[in-house]
Amino acid sequence: MNRFTNHKKITLSQIWQILSFAFVIGFVIFFISGINTVDDSTASEQAKSLESAVRRSVAQCYAVEGTYPPSLDYLKDHYGLIYDADRFYIDYTAIGSNIMPDITILPRSESEIGFISIN
Repeated sequence: MNRFTNHKKITLSQIWQILSFAFVIGFVIFFISGINTVDDSTASEQAKSLESAVRRSVAQCYAVEGTYPPSLDYLKDHYGLIYDADRFYIDYTAIGSNIMPDITILPRSESEIGFISIN
């Protein structure tokens, strides 16, 4: 036997340490992916809720005043429309007082995919 060669054997405790470390890493990756999924779902629900709020405000304005609102600021000032302008951009184009305005809701961040167009 050569005394200068080193033959290390892997012990059972070392195998358990490696397996437990791999399990913890796997759990952390699973947890982070779950958080991202919930965040995407929440952003989608916020966009749907904003769409509903804009539709409701436009319809209420038309029902009360007999004309569609001339601008998005008019809805904010007179009908209490509140939304997170840092998260969503609303393109509001009034066509006429008796024609439904063209409304497009766009997410400001790149992680939120898609847009909502209300016609």
